[in-house]
Amino acid sequence: MLYVLIGTGLLFIAMAFLVTKNNAKYLLSGYNSMNEVEREKVDLRSYIPYFKKFHLFLGSSFILLGLLLHFVIGETASGIFMGVYPILAYVYFMWGSSKYWQGSSNKWNKIGIYVLVSTLILVVGLFAMGFKENHIIISSNSIQFQGSYGESLGPSEIKSVSLVNELPKITSKSNGFAIGNIRKGYFNTSAGEKVKLILNSDSKAYLLITKATGDKIYFSAKEKPSIDIYNELKNAFPKHIE
Repeated sequence: MLYVLIGTGLLFIAMAFLVTKNNAKYLLSGYNSMNEVEREKVDLRSYIPYFKKFHLFLGSSFILLGLLLHFVIGETASGIFMGVYPILAYVYFMWGSSKYWQGSSNKWNKIGIYVLVSTLILVVGLFAMGFKENHIIISSNSIQFQGSYGESLGPSEIKSVSLVNELPKITSKSNGFAIGNIRKGYFNTSAGEKVKLILNSDSKAYLLITKATGDKIYFSAKEKPSIDIYNELKNAFPKHIE
């Protein structure tokens, strides 16, 4: 995550030097699609310094604040920051840049603000769903994982249940949510497997449910120790315990 944090910040800084008055008609979004009459209504002489100053500040603050959150609070905090901060920053940027754009261009600038606010609401909603704990419900005839990427397994669908101290080495995310120690969805391992992770916290032990198909599910609860859940499964499914 640190590489992504620093790389994204450097990208913002690079953008500060990318657009100039001479190449704006080719590179500046919105401005490059205007005709000459519309371009005359844009105060480009004032806008370019504003654009540069904003991206220099955004890139520098993104790296510094992100690193501070990562090392002082943790990876989860820096992950949330990386998802939310740029959107808030660009909402401010577009709102502040409205004075440089006149006519129809200013109209599209306002639409852009609405799109960014909608995106922010969506991102916050996704974070809320991702951080919501997935509970495991155990009965005599099923194991049910609630929440996002949840599923229900009957006895015939379960090959084995075990308790492991380590996760396989994860190389990439296939489809899911991952911030810090919270990982939910499908991930690829260094062994070439695709596994499902439903990890609500950093745990010293993980439940491993191997399905009859060979697919694997790794689970950890937020507050309940994995050993306690394992003992419950041992009572409910004694024939499947390893």
